[in-house]
Parts: sequence; structure tokens; C-alpha cells
Amino acid sequence: MNRTELVEALSVRASVNKKDADAVLSAFAQIAGEVVQQGAEKLMIPGFLTLERTHRAARTARNPQTGEPIQIPAGYSIKATAGSKLKDAVK
Repeated sequence: MNRTELVEALSVRASVNKKDADAVLSAFAQIAGEVVQQGAEKLMIPGFLTLERTHRAARTARNPQTGEPIQIPAGYSIKATAGSKLKDAVK
């Protein structure tokens, strides 16, 4: 499902027009990005999804073409965890 299809499905389920559904989806994406960027707290939708920023330590890896070791600097990543309702939907 792409964004257009998601906006259409949201507009039908919530009985709103597509413009409003798209605005809500855009606002959610902005808020999720801000929360994860700050890293001080998790974004939790109980039973559905949890998003959190995680720290990745610096590490040594290998260049697959040459086999030479390369140093990868420390950085941040995002961790997404499915909630119980989402897991049950997959079963």
C-alpha cells in the first residue's frame, strides 16, 4: 500500500475527505520524526507500534570488495516494535 492508497483508505474509514486524511497523515509523520529526532522519549501507540531512537556504537567493518577494514562512526538508528494487536493481525 502506498501513501495515496493509505490516504484513500483513511478517508473512507474516518468519513473525511482525502485532503483532511492527507493532512492528518502528514502531521503524524512530522510528529513522529520530531519525537524520534529528540530521542528523549518513545512514540507509543498502545497495542500497535512503538518507535524509539537508538544509539549505535562505532565499529569496524570490512569493505566487501577489497576486504579492507573500515571504521564506521557512532550514530543513531530507529527501532520499530510491533504491538500486540498488530502481531495478532499477522497470525
